[in-house]
Amino acid sequence: MSRSRHWAAMGESTFVGGIWALYWVHRLTGRRLFRLCLAPVVLVHWLARPALRAASLQYLRRLHAAHAVFGSAPGWRHGLRHVALFAETMLDKLLAMADRYPKERVRFHNREPMLAAIAAGRGGILVTAHIGCLELCRAMAEVRAGLKINVLVHTRHAQAFNAMLQRLNPQASVHLIEVSEIGAPTAMLLAGKVEAGEFVAIAGDRVPVHRSKTVSVDFLGHAAPLPVGAYVLAALLKCPLFLLGCVHEAGGYAIHFDLLADRVTLPRADREGALRAHAQQFADALTALLRRSPYDWFNFFPFWDQAHDQ
Repeated sequence: MSRSRHWAAMGESTFVGGIWALYWVHRLTGRRLFRLCLAPVVLVHWLARPALRAASLQYLRRLHAAHAVFGSAPGWRHGLRHVALFAETMLDKLLAMADRYPKERVRFHNREPMLAAIAAGRGGILVTAHIGCLELCRAMAEVRAGLKINVLVHTRHAQAFNAMLQRLNPQASVHLIEVSEIGAPTAMLLAGKVEAGEFVAIAGDRVPVHRSKTVSVDFLGHAAPLPVGAYVLAALLKCPLFLLGCVHEAGGYAIHFDLLADRVTLPRADREGALRAHAQQFADALTALLRRSPYDWFNFFPFWDQAHDQ
């Protein structure tokens, strides 16, 4: 595998100021005029960033080769649609946090185990991915009181995003925690939150900034490195492991809370194999979501070329 620059060193594709601009354009003009204003921005962004174009098309072509989700082999039109959906999704994230996204457009799938855990005061680990508008999961908090999600992020923008979300909604039930690696202090912090009945969301589709352990799994027909932090933490805390996924569906979004394991065990005899099995289960679940909504995966960097440690 070729050694490529880490995704975090490439800079974020979104900045707080730019996100605010999207939000206020929508507030002033509405969705239809927002899309007209957005079109030239997306085109310039697409043309000016060859690395983004290459990463987008690599993903779309591999998804199509594995599962034939498009009518023809993906090209530049598919790539533009991919980036445009990402921009609209960033707007929806803000609308969700400001409680302005229409709740009737949000559907939930397989949430019964999650509701049962909340009712029992039992926290857990949510392994998630850079798909859709996960901020809409706060809508579930209004259906069932007690849901609080702490999202681990590997970016220096976490504090700025937290401040922005606080301005949008002081009662927001989603909190970002900036970490570069899960060491003993972070593990103790997260253990306290899970013990208090809260949930910790960890991305299962990006290698952490400090290259912690990964395993190689099959993703869209190619070997891909996936981090194992979520599974190690779930085993350590003896708590349930859920998939938290979100994709566009029927003019809105579908949020999935799939129970992956009521208890994660990592036997000493085959710890590596158990970690790989959990990571592969996540990759398969992610693939199933992307087959439903192919443009919803927002990793605009050479995903399969990430350096990783076995």
